[in-house]
Amino acid sequence: MNKVANALYAGRRILLVLWIILIIGFGFYAAKLPSVLGGNGFEMKGMYKDTEQLLVDKFDVSEAQIIVLFEKKDGVSDSKFQQTIAQYMQKAKEKSDASKVDIPTASNKMIKGSTAYGIIHFNHDDGTMDKRVEKVRTLSAEEKEMSVKLTGGPIIEKDMNTASQADLAKAEAIGIPVALVVLLLAFGGVVAAAIPLMIGIVTVVTTMGVVYFFHPYTELSIFILNVIPMIGLALSIDFALLFINRFKEEIQTKSVEQAIKITIQTAGRSVIFSGLCVFIGLAGMLFIQVDIFQNVALGGMAVVFIAVFSALTLLPSILAILGTRINRLRILKVSEQGGQSRWRSFATFVMKKPVTMTIVSLIILLVALIPVRDMHLEIPSSEALPTKYESRQAFDTYNDTFINKNTADVYFVLEAKQDMLNEKPLTNAFTFIKQLKKDSLVKQIDSISTALNVKSSDQLQAMLEKPQISAQTKPAVDSFINGHYMLIKATLDTDQNSDQAKDFVRKWKDKRSPFTVHIGGYPKFEQEIFDEIYEKAPYGLALVLFSTYVILMIAFRSVLIPLKAIIMNILSLTATFGLLVWLFQNGHLGLTESNIALVLPVFVFGLVFGLSMDYEVFLISRIHEVYHQTRDNNVATVEGLASTSKIITSAALIMIVITGAFAFTDVTPVKQMGVGIALAIFIDATIVRMLLVPSLMKLLGDANWWFFTKKRDKSSSNEQLKS
Repeated sequence: MNKVANALYAGRRILLVLWIILIIGFGFYAAKLPSVLGGNGFEMKGMYKDTEQLLVDKFDVSEAQIIVLFEKKDGVSDSKFQQTIAQYMQKAKEKSDASKVDIPTASNKMIKGSTAYGIIHFNHDDGTMDKRVEKVRTLSAEEKEMSVKLTGGPIIEKDMNTASQADLAKAEAIGIPVALVVLLLAFGGVVAAAIPLMIGIVTVVTTMGVVYFFHPYTELSIFILNVIPMIGLALSIDFALLFINRFKEEIQTKSVEQAIKITIQTAGRSVIFSGLCVFIGLAGMLFIQVDIFQNVALGGMAVVFIAVFSALTLLPSILAILGTRINRLRILKVSEQGGQSRWRSFATFVMKKPVTMTIVSLIILLVALIPVRDMHLEIPSSEALPTKYESRQAFDTYNDTFINKNTADVYFVLEAKQDMLNEKPLTNAFTFIKQLKKDSLVKQIDSISTALNVKSSDQLQAMLEKPQISAQTKPAVDSFINGHYMLIKATLDTDQNSDQAKDFVRKWKDKRSPFTVHIGGYPKFEQEIFDEIYEKAPYGLALVLFSTYVILMIAFRSVLIPLKAIIMNILSLTATFGLLVWLFQNGHLGLTESNIALVLPVFVFGLVFGLSMDYEVFLISRIHEVYHQTRDNNVATVEGLASTSKIITSAALIMIVITGAFAFTDVTPVKQMGVGIALAIFIDATIVRMLLVPSLMKLLGDANWWFFTKKRDKSSSNEQLKS
């Protein structure tokens, strides 16, 4: 690090100029990032996606749909209501260049009382969907005799993007001012307090500009708009706090150049190791081949890299130029000695009763994790959108009025090696339909058999051989058969989110058949997403745990400290998940009852595991320094805690403020993520850092440094032999 420190100090002015160019350049593209975000990120390559494309290509199923919800106003007759709806749907088709529209009538069950719905179909999305939606919205506002609300995938996606941007602005408006107050309390001066915020903003803006260039290669989820600022601000401020605190210590007795170089060699080393831990924690998500995990991993890894890079290049350049002026504009008198004395007393108190403190800490964590056993995970849907949005209101009404929530539709596309109307494939297809009907979970089958009311392939072939009958049946045949493909729709007697529905598609996916069987429908979508996470997450977990252990072992020359850190992290994270279940799933503290977003455990683990190691690296690095000098584990622990606890507490408080600010947002998964990270950091900064760390350091004694001690002893013996 000595050569790096020399190079960074020598090139401080050049680095500052380069950073100004980077900020201007990437800032331009950061402003454009929201325009390329779309979807909730739950996309992956698999049978579901392939089947959906087959339905579009072979059976004229639309790629995108807008649901139009109509509600009749008082005094309007039923006939006038239907006439007005028909006129509206025709105008909507023309204005939006839709492929077709489904017009509601009493006969097709799309009208119930004073409520009706129509569907606008689009066969392709050429990037103009937003403009088409706006044209339909303009048309909706013109209606006088009925209320018209729009919902469906494209509308909800657009509103989710708007809500995410509003959430980001709200969280920043809450988090940044409070973070500034905490920084003022930590440093006492405006200059020192402003620098971490500035570094955080630079990191976020630069990363968003970088991520913009990912969009030609991968679908970017709208949630990335919340994740990058959440991680970037918190991590950059953490790094800057550590760096500035060490610089302020060194500059009291050394020149600016010496202070900068020592800070880079000590705090800079900690920043590299802690950044590496966070980077690996996020990299573990790359095993899960679902877009949202890939997005968050790539965006998160980018922001971590830039946070480390800015902390090691931009921050030293600013501090080198400021020098002693870092203490300018002091508005609060901050006593370093008084703070260290209090933390020293607290650490000494805890270490006097290490067994009691360890037991108390473990009891608190174990009680908090009990609700985890009842955790119910779900993929975020329209319910993630705030109820104030019209698309959410309309979708809820549509579901409540027209959709049977106790059933689920599964689509089978049978692919034969020859034309499906040939004798052998047709016979096999009817056998497949009969097997489906026998399944206890199947409530209803829609197929060529039910459409033409035929019981066997022989009956169907006989019907198609008669020219007059064949002409009459052609529309029905075309709906279910296209060349080598046949469509079958199975309605299940269970909720589409249920475990039974997912088990059903798993079972039929693995059944032997003379056809290539393609399965679609929402249960298949859920089954693939859940299975991908459950199957791949353990690989990511193994990578994170093993890599973190090796990194910390190398950093601290210890076998036990990394193991202890990992176990404590897992315990505190599990306790966090238990509290999230208690808060959200059980609806406590005024929160609306909602299941836990499927992505939350992976996100919170990936982010917080690394962020918690941040504090572990900061703390143990200082303890390691003192132990290296004194060879006394107890003294090293007390002094390490005394000298770093204030800055770690300040960093944790800022992290809690910035991520916790998302608790006041409206998009449910974002709210859960903000609360989850804030809770995890709170537990880590209090129970783990204040109680468990000093207690276990005391109990393990010199064994904490077994690897380090052994290496030192061996080096000393070699030196004695040489002399």
